[in-house]
Amino acid sequence: MSEVIVIGGGVIGLAISIELRLKGIDVKILRKKELKMASLAAAGMLAPHAEKIALDSLFCLCQNSLNLYPQWIAKLKNITGKDVGYLPTGIIAPTFEVSTGGSVGGIWWDRSQLEDQQGNLAQDITGAWWYPEDGQVNNRLLIESLNQAALNLGVKIEEDIQVLFIEEKAGKVKQLITSAGEISSQCYILANGAYARELIDLPVRPVKGQMLALQMPKDSPLTRVIFGDSVYLVPRADGRLFIGATVEDVGWSDGNSADGIRLLLERAIRLYPPLRDYPIQEMWWGFRPATPDEAPLLGGYFAENLILALGHYRNGILLAPITGQLICDLLVEGKKETLIQEFSPHRFVGKG
Repeated sequence: MSEVIVIGGGVIGLAISIELRLKGIDVKILRKKELKMASLAAAGMLAPHAEKIALDSLFCLCQNSLNLYPQWIAKLKNITGKDVGYLPTGIIAPTFEVSTGGSVGGIWWDRSQLEDQQGNLAQDITGAWWYPEDGQVNNRLLIESLNQAALNLGVKIEEDIQVLFIEEKAGKVKQLITSAGEISSQCYILANGAYARELIDLPVRPVKGQMLALQMPKDSPLTRVIFGDSVYLVPRADGRLFIGATVEDVGWSDGNSADGIRLLLERAIRLYPPLRDYPIQEMWWGFRPATPDEAPLLGGYFAENLILALGHYRNGILLAPITGQLICDLLVEGKKETLIQEFSPHRFVGKG
């Protein structure tokens, strides 16, 4: 195999490209830099337990990827020398309800136990679930590190190239028609998230997420992620507090809205009242690639030399290590692990 073309250069496309280069495969990434990638809009939470992922196969995929994170981050640092703010420090999920039953991976803290661990939360919070296995990574630093690792390993990254059409012949992709002309290769990987439907009729759609960052005071006691009802607070080492994120099925509607930011701030202040006085530093948005079951599309589809790796919805940052590994194994060794078979794009064929 001489070369693989990866369409899309977000966290998923980069993670796959790096794994392929480490196997000696030549890789070229085609991407449009100005696109609002989900990986740039994310908060970097690694939270399969706090998210309470219901689908068994998806939870298994997320848990396996979480387990890979320490060695994956170490590999990236070895290639680039860059730190990405990986903090496996757990996640606190406060609740305003009285807890009944259990929560997978969670330890229940009553109000007094919670106050011992995290002060200044709202007075009507009854307690919290503590998820010690979950954590966070600085998604922006991660993207920088992945870009640098790809370049260091010899991945060719072609910026500002738009793929206009995928030309198929005899059950294979013959070439790509792009804004820079015709481009061909032996194999193609479609990893451009919510934008994939512009090229193939796939059950993937954009779900908008708005976020903002506040500046915390230097003596802020917030050090762990606080995962609330429809809002989360992610403290960064640089003193900023990320607040996210809205979930809006509004198509490709650009920009931050007054109502979206208002909702985030109201929910965040209710959870952690002191932040009402923190100055706003930044606001942004992005588009998550959502599928009908909120699980990714992994593997072959309509052409034998085309592989899909998209539709990761809210879990693209978390699932980057396992996706890179599974797609690389599928392409290089032909390995179809049970995990990847669960997420075949064919599961939606004929379902309207």
